[in-house]
Amino acid sequence: MVGLFLFNIAERVLEKIALLAGEVLLAFSVKSDLRKLQDTMSSIKAVLLDAERQQHQNEKLRLCMWKLRDIFYDVEDVLDEFECEALRKQIANHPCISVKALKLSYHHLPSPLQRCLAFLSLYEKDHIYYDDDVIQFWMANGLLEYPKQNQEWEDVGGRYLNELRSRCFIQDADYGGFKMHDLIHDLALDVSQKECKTLYRQTENVDEKVRHVSFCDDQSFIKVPLVLKESKHVRTIIAQNLSKELKTIDKSFIKFCVSNFKYLRALDLSYSSLKALPNSVGTLKHLRYRDLSSSRIRKLPSSFYKLRSLQTLRMWDTTLKRLPDNMQSLIRLRYLEITIEATHLKEIRPGCWSSLQYLGLLGCGNLECLFEGMQYLTSLRTLYVAGCSKLVRLPRSLKFLTKLEHLHILRCRAINLHMEPEEKEDQDLALSLKTFSIWGLEALTDLPRLLLEGSARTLQCIQINICGKFEVLPEWLRSLTSLQKLEIRYCPKLTSLLEGMGRLTALRQLKVEGCPTLSERCQRDGGEDWPNFHKSERLRLVADN
Repeated sequence: MVGLFLFNIAERVLEKIALLAGEVLLAFSVKSDLRKLQDTMSSIKAVLLDAERQQHQNEKLRLCMWKLRDIFYDVEDVLDEFECEALRKQIANHPCISVKALKLSYHHLPSPLQRCLAFLSLYEKDHIYYDDDVIQFWMANGLLEYPKQNQEWEDVGGRYLNELRSRCFIQDADYGGFKMHDLIHDLALDVSQKECKTLYRQTENVDEKVRHVSFCDDQSFIKVPLVLKESKHVRTIIAQNLSKELKTIDKSFIKFCVSNFKYLRALDLSYSSLKALPNSVGTLKHLRYRDLSSSRIRKLPSSFYKLRSLQTLRMWDTTLKRLPDNMQSLIRLRYLEITIEATHLKEIRPGCWSSLQYLGLLGCGNLECLFEGMQYLTSLRTLYVAGCSKLVRLPRSLKFLTKLEHLHILRCRAINLHMEPEEKEDQDLALSLKTFSIWGLEALTDLPRLLLEGSARTLQCIQINICGKFEVLPEWLRSLTSLQKLEIRYCPKLTSLLEGMGRLTALRQLKVEGCPTLSERCQRDGGEDWPNFHKSERLRLVADN
C-alpha cells in the first residue's frame, strides 16, 4: 500500500517536472538539471511497484519506503517554490517572454480556475481584491464547482483562491486583500476579452456577446445606454472609480438595466450617488449579487422581496432607515452586510435566512440589540459587528448557532460580553467557534464564557485588542485545549497571566503588546510568568519591552 501511494506521488512529481521544463524555466538554464532529476525519479518510480510486493517480508524495506515518501514530498515542495520564484523573476526581468510563459501556466490551470482568474480582469490594475467579495462574485456568476459533502460554496471559492496563490497568479496585499501583477492582469484581459469588457471614455462599442462589464470613469458610465444598447445578455455590471458628484447614477440607470439586462446576476454600484431604487428592480429575478455600499440609499423599494435569487447584499455605510418587513423572504441570502439607523431589528422568523453564512452589522450607531430569533440562522458561520456604539450585549441565542466559526466585535464601546452558563443544557454545548476577535471595547470586563468554553474543542485563536477595562483572564480559559494563538494588545490593566497556562498544550503563539506590567512579567530574563512557558519548545512568545 505504501508503494502504491509512493507511485502516485512520483507520478505527480514527474508531471510537475514536465511542466517546469517548459518555457518558464528556459531563461534559467536549468532544463538539463531538470531532465536529470526526471530520469532519476522515473527510475525510482519503475521499482516502486515491485517494492510494494516485497515490503511485507522486509521490515527495513518498508521503513525505507516511508523515508522515500518524505523525500518525494520534499522534492515536490522544492519544485513548487522553484516554480513560484521562476515565475516571479520572469515577470520582473523578462516581460517580453513572460506573457507567453504565463499563458502556458494559465492553460495548465483547471478549467474552473481559468474562468475565475479571467473574471478578475474586470477591475483596474493595482486594484486590491478581498476574498469574500471575489468569492461572492464568482458564486453569482456560477463559476464554482458544486461543493462536496460537508462543504459550502464559499469553501470551494476559498480553495480556488488558495490554488491561485500557490501558483503565484495572485499575491497577498495589505489589509487582508490580494493583488495581481500587471502582467497577470494583462493575461486575464487577453483570455477574457470575449466575455468581459472594461469601458473607458474612449470606448465606442461593445460586442453584443459580452457578458460582464465594468466602468472605470464617469465618462464611460455616461455612455452606457449608447455602447450597450445591443448587449442584451449582460450578467455583470461593476461601476468603479465614479465620483460622488456624478448624477447619472439614478433611477433611470436602474430602469435601463431592468429593461435591457433581464439576465443580470451581479450589480455593483458601491460608492455611487444613487439615492433610491425604482420599484421595477423586483423584476431582476436572476440577480444574485447587489452592492450598494457607500451610496445614499435611505429606503429599499417594496418589490425588493421579489429578488428571490439574491445571495449577496452589501449595504454598509448607507443611511438606510430600516429593512423592509418582507425581506426575510430572501431565503437564498448567504451574505448580508448592512449599516442601518434603526434602534431595533425585526425578529427573524423560523425558516428565514436559513442559508445565511455571513452577517455584518457595521456602523449602526443607534442599534441597541441584535435580531431576536438569531437561533434560526442555522447556517451562520461568521458574525461581524463593528461601530455599534449603543449595543450593550450579545443575545444568548447565539449558543444555538452550532456552525458559527468566526465572531468579531469591534469598536462597540458600550458592550460587555458577560455570558455565563445558566441552564443545564449550557454545560454540554458543542459549538464550533475557531476565531474570537475583539477590538476597541471600552466597557469590556468579561469574555463570553458560554460561547468560548462551549467551543473548547475547536477554538484556535483569541485576539483581545484595546480593551482598557479588561483586568483578568478567566480561570476557565485553561479548558480551551485547542487554542493555538492568544493575542493581547493594549489592555493596560491586565497585569498577569493565569497560573497553569502550560496546560494549553496546543498553544503555539502568545503575543503581548502595549500591556506594560504583563509584558514585563513575560520577559525571558527574569519575567515572573516566563517559567510557565520556557519549557515549551513549540510556543512562540512575543512580548514588547
